[in-house]
Amino acid sequence: MSSPASRPVPPAAANMLNLRGAVDLSTLKQRPASPAGPGTPQEGTQPGGAGTPELTVDVTESNFQQLVELSMKVPVVFALWASYSPESGRVLETLESIVQSYGGRLVLGAADIEAFPQLAQAFQVQAVPTAVAVLKGQPVPLFQGSADEQQVRSLFDELLKVAAANGVTGSLDAGAGGEEASAPLPPLHQAAFDAIEAGDYAAAAEAYRQALNEMPSDHEAKAGLAQVELMARLQPLSAQGSEALRTLAATEPDNLEAQLGVADLDIAGGHVEDGLNRLVSFIGRNFGPERETARVRLLELFDVVGASDARVAKARQALARVLF
Repeated sequence: MSSPASRPVPPAAANMLNLRGAVDLSTLKQRPASPAGPGTPQEGTQPGGAGTPELTVDVTESNFQQLVELSMKVPVVFALWASYSPESGRVLETLESIVQSYGGRLVLGAADIEAFPQLAQAFQVQAVPTAVAVLKGQPVPLFQGSADEQQVRSLFDELLKVAAANGVTGSLDAGAGGEEASAPLPPLHQAAFDAIEAGDYAAAAEAYRQALNEMPSDHEAKAGLAQVELMARLQPLSAQGSEALRTLAATEPDNLEAQLGVADLDIAGGHVEDGLNRLVSFIGRNFGPERETARVRLLELFDVVGASDARVAKARQALARVLF
């Protein structure tokens, strides 16, 4: 298995919708501890355990569930590597250095897939190295292959935004005996999060709108609003309804509602380029009010995916070409 070119997937694309997760981590039940090898964290050095916590740990079958539980407090980044991949060591060094710089807001778990093949299967790993975050027990793909420091920091910044939108705002202070320091969300952001937890997306959207009225430059509120509006649009759709919508969109390419709906499904399912390109193509074929409606929705989906995502930049260029 060779290491391909980097294919980063910013967590904003795997927003709160995808925290339901396509990967079931519950299948990886805790098993008896394997014999400790070189570099295996010893008792009392696990994140959240007694003593000074380590922000980088070796993942084993015995501590995996502990790390998943820790993701309720801070995002846990799993770096899956193998000894046959020369790139693995370089990526691990980069990730470890960067995670340390975030001051306990992230934890890194280094997982040798040769020693723990079940984890590679659960995360559907195609190549190593691969980085996958776990947030509130659900996976958020980051990248596979190589990645430079700037790319990784951008991904981690987006990951922390998604974490905050989902109420995960803790930190592990390695210099203070491992006590968790929880930074409260701003009141309107907390109100939005509480509404999301209750399934009341309309109330969440209203809280984010109020936050934007008070501070128009609140980028997290803008992204949160776009996300909950997407969640609200998809909430009534069943699997059968989704298939019917895709069939309608395929047979009627200029049906505005069908194209908007399938674009939403694509974004929520992680098919970002498909969703964005669908609306760009619709805008290029149509004029008048329908074109403007599609353009506004496309801009909202840009916020869902994340402004720093290369696929958004590419779609913006394509949009400019069809508009001008």
